[in-house]
Amino acid sequence: MNNFTTPPFSPSEQEKLIQKLEIFKIQGRDKRGHPVFRIIGKLFPARLVSAEAVKKYLEEKIFPSLSEKPFSVVYVHTDVNRGENFPGISALKLIYEAIPVKVRENLVAFYFLHPGLQSRLYLATFGRLHFAGSSGLYGKLRYINRLEFLWDKVRRNEIEIPEFVYDFDEEMECCSTMDYGLESDHPGNGAPTPDSSVSTYSMRCIA
Repeated sequence: MNNFTTPPFSPSEQEKLIQKLEIFKIQGRDKRGHPVFRIIGKLFPARLVSAEAVKKYLEEKIFPSLSEKPFSVVYVHTDVNRGENFPGISALKLIYEAIPVKVRENLVAFYFLHPGLQSRLYLATFGRLHFAGSSGLYGKLRYINRLEFLWDKVRRNEIEIPEFVYDFDEEMECCSTMDYGLESDHPGNGAPTPDSSVSTYSMRCIA
């Protein structure tokens, strides 16, 4: 499935839009001193840009800075909407396959903040197929349900997180049944089971 439609802007205008929205940004360091590649999913204009424009932007603006040393990714999935922000599986696969091998090898950890039910199910079932391998993303994926656990992994004062992410986190504070923390640190991690607690708030975040 590909949610990209024919963009109303030229390729150069699409790249300028991506730059202006600051969806992708290398900012701050993790607790081991590695640079952090921050991605804000809600800011991604899936209806306004093409997969080719995204790939070109990453190849020119982001990947060159990540090819020389280890780095971590912080992907913020908060309030992502399938129709507005999600590019589609085929587009994600296209972009992922465009990542240089050296950059993939340098990836230390992929921190997935506020994962939704469908994103967990997709990654648990198809992630091994699409994003596995010796230098694949799947084995480096770490689900993080709360900001407080993200700060255990990255330096809080060095990375900008939008206000709506903090608001969402506060809403989850009211859900005592939510299983907080790094999901991948627990035995038997994978697809959510009937016993795993996913709040009504996290249900809004879809893959």
